[in-house]
Amino acid sequence: MIELDTTDRMILRELSRDATQSASALGRQLGLSQPAAWRRVRRLRDLGVIKGRRLDLNREALGFGVTVFLGVKLATKGRMSIEDFERAVAAIPEVQTVEHILGLFDYRLRVVARDIADFERVLRRRIMMLPGVGEVEANVLLSEERFPGPIG
Repeated sequence: MIELDTTDRMILRELSRDATQSASALGRQLGLSQPAAWRRVRRLRDLGVIKGRRLDLNREALGFGVTVFLGVKLATKGRMSIEDFERAVAAIPEVQTVEHILGLFDYRLRVVARDIADFERVLRRRIMMLPGVGEVEANVLLSEERFPGPIG
């Protein structure tokens, strides 16, 4: 585990809120000089605490008003490779994330669609046609809040 001090945690909270901040803006917010803020951020990246930056798109503005979480249970474990399923599902542009999970389902997918009819088309023509797909359970996202998570 990596030791973080109070300043490191404040930097991570600020970058979780807005990862596009410059080192000088970050320094002003936290009472650090620009070089000190830059060195700290670089150190956190070098240590692997900061893995990258992410672009957060407004899916609704892009015409994707529906998000559905799908639980997928593979029908024929052992007869097909997990890698084949993952490769095939990753090729579907509407599938935003693929998570291999432990529990009732084997995978959890985050799928975006223009509307429910569009989701039904993606489900029937793409996802249900994937090799090895057995049971599927859909949960429509009603609202979402994002939190930075634990920062030591």
